[in-house]
Amino acid sequence: MNRRHFLQATLATSTLLTTTSVWAKPKSKMQICVFSKQLQWADSYQHMAEIAAEIGFDGIDLTVRPGGHVLPERVTDDLPKAHEAIRKAGLALPMIVTHLTKADSEAENILKTAASLGVRYYRTGNYYYKPQTDILSQLRQFNVSLKELSLLSQKYKIAGCYQNHASIPPTFYVGAAIWDLKELLTGINPDWMGVQYDINHATAEGGDNWPINLQLIAPYVRTFDIKDFYWDRKEGKRFKHHCALGEGTVDFKTYLPLAKKYQFTGPVSMHFEQSLGGAENGNRTLTIDKKEVIAAMKKDLHTLRTWLAENGF
Repeated sequence: MNRRHFLQATLATSTLLTTTSVWAKPKSKMQICVFSKQLQWADSYQHMAEIAAEIGFDGIDLTVRPGGHVLPERVTDDLPKAHEAIRKAGLALPMIVTHLTKADSEAENILKTAASLGVRYYRTGNYYYKPQTDILSQLRQFNVSLKELSLLSQKYKIAGCYQNHASIPPTFYVGAAIWDLKELLTGINPDWMGVQYDINHATAEGGDNWPINLQLIAPYVRTFDIKDFYWDRKEGKRFKHHCALGEGTVDFKTYLPLAKKYQFTGPVSMHFEQSLGGAENGNRTLTIDKKEVIAAMKKDLHTLRTWLAENGF
């Protein structure tokens, strides 16, 4: 059986699980949230929260951005409603995902509202390089914008986190290489603007050098993402094939002890980007039974909880 057939068989086995399946819950102090993009198919905030609770998450990493669960222009009305639904389901809302890259009235409205509800962290939007323009001069400009956003974060006592994201040409993400992410944060108070570290993207961008890059950026890490992938090829081009935790190339056996060493406390946001009938892309309509999506999420969550417990989190 080749690798692809093995992975297909593994996924097929996991989908035999039903929504009534019960996983043992290894003990872990780490607060694990689900990235709400993968629950866009739920028909209400209450439904989303109930599904997340059923799967076994501690909280939700809620999208507050264009096309997300809460639209920026409706944040004052809808974020409290989402928070209430999440709270009623017995879950926490420690973090949100935004598109913010500058300190303007929209950013102030979002951060003020989120902070008033007890949200502690938000993911910023990303900056992008223009390849034909001097890189360092662009970084200096982005640094000014992020510094202003950090001051707004400080005003409302909610910490911003910039995610490292591997570049996908022709789009080149600031922070993909990690060294530039440290430059981006120069002169900024790390209490109010840090990093949402993504080991998946760090591995894709840095290869086997990711532990060195992690050491460089570790003092700035406030939250982190979890997902797995392996490299595949199609029509002569390499691409990331996302998969269930432990079935890909991300070296979690090395990463998690380092995360413990560097005293990462979370919360952690779990992303599910393997093929899940459109849930991985934030689709509102699924092409597979929702039970299969729930089963796959339960499987990955159980895997992560087991790893965290083994590493003393």
